[in-house]
Amino acid sequence: MSDARRDVGLFRYSLIREPADRSLSKAERGVLVRSLAARDHVGPDGTRVRVSRTTLDRWIRLWRTGGFDALVPSGRQVAARTPVGMLDLAVKLKAEQPKRTAAQVVAIMGASQTGDVPSRRTVQRHFARLGLHTRPDGTPPEAFGRFEAAARNDRWTGDALHGPKIAGAKSYLFAFIDDHSRLLVGYRWGRAEDTVRLEAAFRHGLSSRGVPRSVYVDNGAAYVASPLLRTCAVLGVQLVHSRPGRPEGRGKIERFFRTVRDQFLVEIELHPPADLAGMNRLFTGWVETVYNQRAHTETGESPLARFTNNSRPPQIPSAATMSEAFLWSEKRRVTKTATVSLHRNIYEVDATLVGHTIECVFDPFDLTTIEVRYQNRPMGHGIPQQIGRHTHPMAKPEPPAETPATGIDYLALLAEDHEADLNRLAPPTRFAGLIETSDPDQMPGQLQLPTTGSGTDSPDSPDTDESDRP
Repeated sequence: MSDARRDVGLFRYSLIREPADRSLSKAERGVLVRSLAARDHVGPDGTRVRVSRTTLDRWIRLWRTGGFDALVPSGRQVAARTPVGMLDLAVKLKAEQPKRTAAQVVAIMGASQTGDVPSRRTVQRHFARLGLHTRPDGTPPEAFGRFEAAARNDRWTGDALHGPKIAGAKSYLFAFIDDHSRLLVGYRWGRAEDTVRLEAAFRHGLSSRGVPRSVYVDNGAAYVASPLLRTCAVLGVQLVHSRPGRPEGRGKIERFFRTVRDQFLVEIELHPPADLAGMNRLFTGWVETVYNQRAHTETGESPLARFTNNSRPPQIPSAATMSEAFLWSEKRRVTKTATVSLHRNIYEVDATLVGHTIECVFDPFDLTTIEVRYQNRPMGHGIPQQIGRHTHPMAKPEPPAETPATGIDYLALLAEDHEADLNRLAPPTRFAGLIETSDPDQMPGQLQLPTTGSGTDSPDSPDTDESDRP
C-alpha cells in the first residue's frame, strides 16, 4: 500500500469515525453527517475540499463492512489527478467571463492548450467546490448532478405513473428501478395510488431481485405511510424521501416513465387490454423481453446484464422475513376491561397490559386475528370479541377479472414470448415466487436470478396470502 493511498484512507476515516459509531441512532448520525458535509476539510494533498453526504454515507458503509482497508482507494483512483495548472486556468477563464459554462471552458482549453485537458465533469465539480456556478443572470443554479449507485441494489428509486383508463377505470403504475443497472426490479399496475398497490410492487421486486440498501421515494401519501416505513425497518432498508419540489436523484425513474409512454402506452392506445390483469401481463412481457434486455444508452449494457454482472448473489429474503415485513401495525391503549379497539373490531388482551399502550400487529387482509406486542416483546394474540370489519379500510382488493382474450398485436406478442421463455426454462432453473399467483388479477413474476448460500427460503415456494389480496 502506497503512502498516498494510505493518506486518502486516513483522511476518509478521520471524517467518518464519529458518525460511524454503531451506538448512534439514525437521527444522531444524520446530524453529524450533515455537519461534516457543510464544512470545508483539508484533503490529503493539502487542498480544501468538501465531501457530500452521499459520499460520507458510502464511506461509513465501506468501513463497517471492510474496515480501514475498504477506505483505501485503488492505485488507479489515486494516480488519476488533474494538473493543478489546468484547474487554475479553468478558474481564470470562468472569472474572465462568468457566463461561460464548464463545457465552454473545456472547449477553450482544448483549443488553446497542448496538455491533458480535464473533462467537463471535472471542471463542473471544481467550479462547484469554489462556488463559481452561476446562471447568465448571475444567480447560482440549482444543479443536481448525475448520481449513480456504485453497485446493484445499493439504491432503488420508486415512483408512480398515472396511466390510461382500462375497462373504464383509471390505472396507475407503481415501479422501482435499480439506480446502478437501470433494471426495473418491481412493478405493478393497479386501480389506486395507495399503499396496498405500492407494497405489491415493492414485494414483487424483493422476492425476485433481492433486498436493496436504500429506497428513494417522494413524499406522496403512499410513500410516507407507516406500513412502508415498517417494511423497510424490518428488512434493514434505508427509506429516503426527496424534498418537496426537488427532483434530485429522480431522473432515472422519470426517464423510464417517458420510455413507458413512448414504447408501451402508445401501443396500448391501439390495442387496449380487456382488464387490469391483461395490462399487467402485457407490461411484464414488454419489460422482461424489451426494456430489461435492451442496451441502455448511458451504460452501454442491458439493465439485466449489468444487474447480473456480480459474483455475489442478491440477498433474497426468506418467506418468514417477508411475512413479517409486510404486516401492518398500529398503537392502541388497553382499556380497563383489558380490550382494544381496532377498525370496528374489539379484541381481548392480557390483563397485565391494562392502561399501557401496545402495538397491534396484523395482516391488513385478515383482521380476525392480531398479534400483541409491548415494548417490542410478543404478548400473545388478541382474542376477537367483536369483528365488525374483516379487512383494513385501505386493503381493498382489485375487482376480479376474467381471463383476457389475446389479440394479435406487438405487446401481446412480447407477452407470449416471455411466457414461452418461462415455460421453456424447466427446473432446476428457479423462478421468483409469484405474488398472489392464485388470483388471476395479479401480474406474472420475473425470472429468478440464480442464488447460492443458506439462510434464505427457496423462491420456488410462493408466499401463501389471502386469495383476495392485490
